[in-house]
Amino acid sequence: MKPEPATKPEEALPRFHRFLDECGDTTFFGKGRLPVIGQNGVSLAFGLGLVKFNVPVDDARAQVLALAREIEADDFFSKAPSVRKRVATEGFYFHAKDDLPEVRERLFRWIKATDVTLELVMARKIPAMFARKHNNHEKEFYADLLSHLLKTKLKLDQRLVINVASRGSTTRQHTLDLALEKARQRFAKKHDATTECCEVVFNVQNPKTEPLLGVADYLSWAVQRVFERGETRYYDYVSERVAVVIDLYDFANYEKGRNYYTPKRPLTAANKLGPPSP
Repeated sequence: MKPEPATKPEEALPRFHRFLDECGDTTFFGKGRLPVIGQNGVSLAFGLGLVKFNVPVDDARAQVLALAREIEADDFFSKAPSVRKRVATEGFYFHAKDDLPEVRERLFRWIKATDVTLELVMARKIPAMFARKHNNHEKEFYADLLSHLLKTKLKLDQRLVINVASRGSTTRQHTLDLALEKARQRFAKKHDATTECCEVVFNVQNPKTEPLLGVADYLSWAVQRVFERGETRYYDYVSERVAVVIDLYDFANYEKGRNYYTPKRPLTAANKLGPPSP
């Protein structure tokens, strides 16, 4: 038997990591299939945010983990339920929705000072489109959004590892594979299909044990606050870290790509969504 080569063919491409998390939820209907968008804590939109670290990933992970350990050891936070509960189980980890403002400040300051970038696709929840485009399936909705983030990466000569925050059935392998297939179809429509040279690998992880998913969570949460509440405080603070936000179904602003937002053309309180369309 011949020995295996020291380097396997699939490992020949340079490997790069991205970190993916969601904001909002994929719920459209409640009991009796009645629309519940914007009601009882159900979000008006759903987004997926992909974070790139332009610093060594291991260094960034160690720094975020050190911040988490500081929160654990700080007497100021020791009796806060949101901290105490996590410390008593898996250990403290960052989760923007549940964190105290003082805790958020620590990670947001780190994000602002670190060379990281977020790309986010936000989809307004429109029941008629959900039925027509996604067959009323939340998994198809998730996969379609993710494909828009992946399609721009397929020409890169690299092995792209997407570290995905596990969020129930939407992040199962079938859904992720569907997203990649949709991305390839979109790529082929725009480019010669033979130019696709990026290998994409999904690595579904628990946000409790992968500190860098907390960065994707925080940045995505900051963007979500603009769309759901018109609150720009957190987004404004880290806006230079938000490379692009695509308001995917803002049809009124499709002309000249005005549904794309960047640090030079940032989101404002005017991006707050109104009542959902039928």
